[in-house]
Amino acid sequence: MTTLFDKYGGFATVSKIVREFYRQILQSPTLKPYFQGANMERLIDHQTKFIAHVLGGPAEYTGRELGAAHARLAITGEAFGEVAAILQETLEDAGMEPADVATVMGIVAGARGDVVTA
Repeated sequence: MTTLFDKYGGFATVSKIVREFYRQILQSPTLKPYFQGANMERLIDHQTKFIAHVLGGPAEYTGRELGAAHARLAITGEAFGEVAAILQETLEDAGMEPADVATVMGIVAGARGDVVTA
């Protein structure tokens, strides 16, 4: 069975998507403050592994649980929604098929309760 990870070109594509995703996030006045002082290269590497894992790739995701990783950030529903919209747009712009985008966005929607804390 072909995974979404394989279907869309593996790590090279996932890395490009994640870098574009964060480029857009850091342009948002709402989202940029959440990333003040963050080691962006480390975060991009971590997020690349996470997205690769979500897409069925071989990456071993060893990060903290979502709730623990985001608890201190006081993320609002509005910020979560903007992040989700940016991710969806980034996936679409990368050429991901609508059904596959919907699959990824379903996973993201399922994480809302663990991420939104404010």
